[in-house]
Amino acid sequence: MAFKGLEPIQYGGREVWPLVEGGKGVSATNHLSSGAWAAAGGIGTVSAVNADSYDAEGKIIPQVYDQLTRKERHEQLMRYAIDGATEQVKRAHDIAGGKGAININVLWEMGGAQQILEAVLENTKGLVAGVTCGAGMPYKLAEIAARYNVSYLPIVSSARAFRALWKRSYSKVPDLMAAVVYEDPWLAGGHNGLSNAEDPRKPEDPYPRVKALRETMRNEGVSEDTAIVMAGGVWFLREWNDWIDNPELGRIMFQFGTRPLLTEESPIPQEWKDRLRTLDEGDVLLHKFSPTGFYSSAVKNDFLWDLIHRSERQIPYSKVEAGEHTKQLDIGVRGKNFWVAPKDYDRARAWFAEGQTEALKTPDDTIVYVTPESRDTIRKDQKDCMGCLSHCQFSSWKDHDDYTTGRLADPRSFCIQKTLQDIAHGEPVDDNLMFAGHAAYRFKQDPFYSNNFTPTVKQLVDRILAGD
Repeated sequence: MAFKGLEPIQYGGREVWPLVEGGKGVSATNHLSSGAWAAAGGIGTVSAVNADSYDAEGKIIPQVYDQLTRKERHEQLMRYAIDGATEQVKRAHDIAGGKGAININVLWEMGGAQQILEAVLENTKGLVAGVTCGAGMPYKLAEIAARYNVSYLPIVSSARAFRALWKRSYSKVPDLMAAVVYEDPWLAGGHNGLSNAEDPRKPEDPYPRVKALRETMRNEGVSEDTAIVMAGGVWFLREWNDWIDNPELGRIMFQFGTRPLLTEESPIPQEWKDRLRTLDEGDVLLHKFSPTGFYSSAVKNDFLWDLIHRSERQIPYSKVEAGEHTKQLDIGVRGKNFWVAPKDYDRARAWFAEGQTEALKTPDDTIVYVTPESRDTIRKDQKDCMGCLSHCQFSSWKDHDDYTTGRLADPRSFCIQKTLQDIAHGEPVDDNLMFAGHAAYRFKQDPFYSNNFTPTVKQLVDRILAGD
C-alpha cells in the first residue's frame, strides 16, 4: 500500500506539519535542535528541564550548587532552570524564523515545576505555542495555560489517566487543549507512565490503547479537532499508514524523540551520537531505578549494569529473629539488629569476599552490598542533593512543606540531575544514564545513517515526510 502522506495542520496560528519533536530534558534538546525542527515546518520542543544558560561570550554557564542547605540549593536550581529555559526559547524562536511552532516541555515531577513553568511563560510571552507536560498528574496545567493563553498538550499513557485529568481539570479549559500526547509506556525513552495494572515485561499493542483513548475523549465531549500525538517507537511513518486518516483514531500527529538525537543540530556530545549507531534490539532497558519512582527507559551501559548488579546484591532482613530470619548478620553492618535467612547470610559472605564490603539499608527493609568507593559516591551524591525532583527516592527530598518524604534515602537509585548533566556535557557515556527510546537500535539498521551519515534536522524531517 502506498504511503498516504501527511497534510499540514493549523497550530499556533500557522500551518505546520503534524510532527512534534520530543522534548528531552537536561540539555539533550535545546534551541538548536528545536529551532531547526520548527524552521523545517514542524513543532519544535524546547526542554524546560534544567536547560543551559549562557554567559556574555556565549559559553554554557556550569550549574554549580555552592549553598549549604538543600533548600537554598533548590532555589539555585530553580533560578538556573528559569534562566536556561527562557534563553533557550528565545534562541529557538529566532532560529525558527517565523516557521513551524515552538513548544516547551516540563516534567510535572521536577522540583518547583509550577513556579518554573509560570516564570518561563511570563518571560517568553508570544514565543511559546504550547506546553507538553507529563511525568506525574499535572492537574494545574490547564489553569496555567489559561493564565498565559498558550495551548497545552498533556502526556498520558492510558485512556484511564486522561479521563482522571479531564474530569478534575482539563474539562474546565477545553479550548486550549491542542492535543493529547499518547506516550507508549513500553516504547518511549526517558520516564514511562506504566501503571500498577500493566506488566513492564508484556508490551501491549498501541493501536487498541490509542483507540480507547479516542473513545474516552469522544465520550467526554472533547472536540474532534483535538489530535492524539503518537509518541514512542515511531520511526518510518509508512509503518503507521493505517493510523493516518483512520476514523477510529481521529486526527493523529506523530512525535519523534530518539531520531532527532542523531542530527547535526542535536546538542548531545559526539560520543553519545556514536554510541546510538552501535545499539542492537534489546539494548534499551525498561527499569525502575529512577529516583522519581517511575519506570524509565535507558541504554544498557556500564552505569545501568552497576545499578542492576547493585539491586541483585540485596537481601531482606528483620530487626528481630523471626520466621526464616534465624541467622544474625555480622557482615558489613554495625549493631546486632539484623536477622537474615541462612542462605542470604552465605550470599552476603560471598559478596564481602568479592570486595562488596559495605551494607546499606534501603526503605524496604533490605540491605544492599557495595564497594567502599561506591558507598562514598552514593553518600556524597545524597548529601549534595539540590532538590531537582518534587519527591526524590534517592535523597528523601521533597520540594514543599517540611522538605522530606519521611522515608529512608534509597541507595539502589542515583542522582539523576548529576548524571544527566554529565552525559549531556561530555562526560563518558558509560559512566552516566543514557536515555533512549526502544527503537534506537534502528539507527544501525536504517540505510539513511550508513557510512556515518548524520543528517541535518531539515534532511531528517524531509525524510520522515517521505515515509522513511
